[in-house]
Amino acid sequence: MSGAGDGKGANAGAGAEALVGGAADLRVTDFDFELPGELIAQEPPEVRGASRMLVMDRAMGKVRDDVFASLPKFLRAGDLVVLNDSRVIPARLYARRTTVREKQEATALIEVLLTEPAGEGEWRALVRPGKKVGVGGRLVFASAAGVQGGAGRVELEAEVLERGEFGERLLKFAPVADFFAVLERIGHIPLPPYIHREDSGEDRARYQTVFAEERGSVAAPTAGLHFTDEILGRLAAQGVEIARVTLHVGLGTFAPLRVDRVDEVKLHRERYAISADAADAVNRARREGRRIVAVGTTVVRTLESAAARSQSREIEAGAGTTEIFISPGFEFMVVGAMLTNFHLPQSSLLMLVSAFAGRERVLAAYRHAVEERYRFFSYGDCMFVA
Repeated sequence: MSGAGDGKGANAGAGAEALVGGAADLRVTDFDFELPGELIAQEPPEVRGASRMLVMDRAMGKVRDDVFASLPKFLRAGDLVVLNDSRVIPARLYARRTTVREKQEATALIEVLLTEPAGEGEWRALVRPGKKVGVGGRLVFASAAGVQGGAGRVELEAEVLERGEFGERLLKFAPVADFFAVLERIGHIPLPPYIHREDSGEDRARYQTVFAEERGSVAAPTAGLHFTDEILGRLAAQGVEIARVTLHVGLGTFAPLRVDRVDEVKLHRERYAISADAADAVNRARREGRRIVAVGTTVVRTLESAAARSQSREIEAGAGTTEIFISPGFEFMVVGAMLTNFHLPQSSLLMLVSAFAGRERVLAAYRHAVEERYRFFSYGDCMFVA
């Protein structure tokens, strides 16, 4: 495998937030591929970790078929594996509008997807259908409200403060004793729109990594879904170091790219945090020339964004937000290998993987995955690229 020992990644050099170097001649449609609908995974594998894994040598473009349980044999003592420990919240809610007399209207349910906290009691959200949900409108969220409707006890109330494009709203929730406890009672796991079913009790566990701790994501960092405690134990036993960062997956995961040219892409900001221990682990690995293996595109974006923001190019501990967009031409400073799921056609995540391994090689690997009937997207199989 190439890109082996250099902790600075394959394309060491200066980086910058939102850098899209080399993307000026590319169009979003250049990242398209044919995917039969039956290959989009609708359920997790029966057993966590029982996924297939396509292994890609990014220097040569060669691929081989394997299974995720074999990941330890592709890592070696001294590698630093970085995980995203963000925890998915039950962010999909169902509401009804209220009348001027603050009574619940007998209207169809309104789906509300919380995407990002925006201040004390305030959340940005996607609302559907949003045509009648204007500024000043009030929503009530009842305990029995779900896809099939129902009244039930009112658990949450919110006012619409701002109206954005494509169904975006800013909501102000009335105070409650424990907002997240209420979400756990009445919220639904925010499965992606390409999973054509309602969430189930099983999704509460399976659409969550085994190392999830910091709540705040509205979509799972899906590369981490494959890991089990047993696999993590095997990695530690063979001398692989493990660190954790946090990036809360937000609206960008759901929003399609609405431009034609790659250099016009703008991503929504997402919140991240890097502990002092994690920053120290990454900086030591880079100084010692050890390989840094990112588990998922969220980890790639966190580490590369943090490095680009630092004058010393070292990772600094702290919290912040990132809008970094990585596409072909980007100069990786930190990541030397990555584990990632298969991503949607014409998506920013596919562009990120293409920046790391080359667009033509990645698309060829995707064609191979389609031919070999790999399972795609959140609950699907994975790629190890090194």
